[in-house]
Amino acid sequence: MTEGTEREGAGAGGAGKLGPATRLGTVRLRVADMERVGAFYERGVGLERIVDEGGRRVLGSRGVPVLELVSRPELPPAPPAAAGLYHTAVLFDDRSDLAGALYASAAATEGRYVGSADHLVSLAFYFQDPEGNGVELYWDRPADQWRWTDGQVVMDSLPLDPNAFIREHHRGPSEPGAPVGAAARVGHVHLKVGDIQTAKAFYVDAVGFEVTTALWQSALFASAGGYHHHLGMNVWESRGAGPRQEALGLESFEVLVAAADLAGVRDRLGDAVVDDEGTVTAADPWGTLVLFRDAGRVG
Repeated sequence: MTEGTEREGAGAGGAGKLGPATRLGTVRLRVADMERVGAFYERGVGLERIVDEGGRRVLGSRGVPVLELVSRPELPPAPPAAAGLYHTAVLFDDRSDLAGALYASAAATEGRYVGSADHLVSLAFYFQDPEGNGVELYWDRPADQWRWTDGQVVMDSLPLDPNAFIREHHRGPSEPGAPVGAAARVGHVHLKVGDIQTAKAFYVDAVGFEVTTALWQSALFASAGGYHHHLGMNVWESRGAGPRQEALGLESFEVLVAAADLAGVRDRLGDAVVDDEGTVTAADPWGTLVLFRDAGRVG
């Protein structure tokens, strides 16, 4: 395909491919200190507490779950070279809300700011929460400004000044604060994997995502419906990692799909488990649980 602003056939779906209804749902993390970790996502990112009971806290935006924290203080931290979570990426609709989350996460929590980048398709700011789980806070440029070349979206990592971003986009005379009530959701999940080809065989060939950017054998980005990426996979810290041991950090994440796509995923993942509500649950090659649910039944 020649270079252009839109990807040919984007969003059309097809045999064995996920369609344009696909989006990411709730990410579940095992945590040792619920209060410290929860404070980062509430006082910094601006998520609201939806459920808080029995060692389980669900945080979300406008009543829609984004993150589920499960108290597991008996578990050890995950080794740095293990497969698992690279980051959970929270997407904001409005740059002013992102500016508030950026400032509050850095100034009012025990999270750690680790960098920023203009990715051409998006503007992104990176943190680690108090237990070291990676977090990206970002805003998408309009899709008609994304460029596609030979079927791959053009992305980069250009300098992005966080202080200049806050000055430009924060509204009002007061100090920026956590954007409680903002339109925010999980835009993508980026995983640490042991091998790119094995990850591709599961998430692309079996699940049905389509490759949007491949960085040789070090990273792969994939999406459905023409998005720049719903999933990132890399071996930057985890090359050769084997099955995950039970530890703190990522337990599972949800992929919300159209009902017809859900049936296809179930058929392609022959060893998946289907519960009474139709959720299809499968473990990826490293043991991370992926829950596929009907997007039409989720708020």
